Amino acid sequence: MNMLVTKIDYKWISLTLRNPWITASKLSTLPPEPVIPSKKPLRVELLGGKRYSWCTCGHSKKQPFCDGAHKFKAQGLSPLCFFPEKDSTVWLCGCKHTNNPPYCDGTHKQDFIVSAPLHEHTDS
Repeated sequence: MNMLVTKIDYKWISLTLRNPWITASKLSTLPPEPVIPSKKPLRVELLGGKRYSWCTCGHSKKQPFCDGAHKFKAQGLSPLCFFPEKDSTVWLCGCKHTNNPPYCDGTHKQDFIVSAPLHEHTDS
């Protein structure tokens, strides 16, 4: 058993040293925190039975829905897929900190959201 652990440790160390571009954040087991694209909810019309992907990372340019930006800017976060039962008008969370995703629960009114900076999209 010790021989196996030693070989695995050696392989991990040698790969890590050969790949210095791997940063500590990529080795972390904690998911990244979402950015705040809006400090208010977004009113949307949903069709019953249709699949929607709500952005959880905040980097999407198609808020409140996912455009795949998490694959490059927030690895570790994935969109929340949901199917409304019937056609409806709803308020989806824009701050990404709701306790009832994807729906707004008023969290955007709390001090930690009010005082936080808004995420600005860049072309890169």
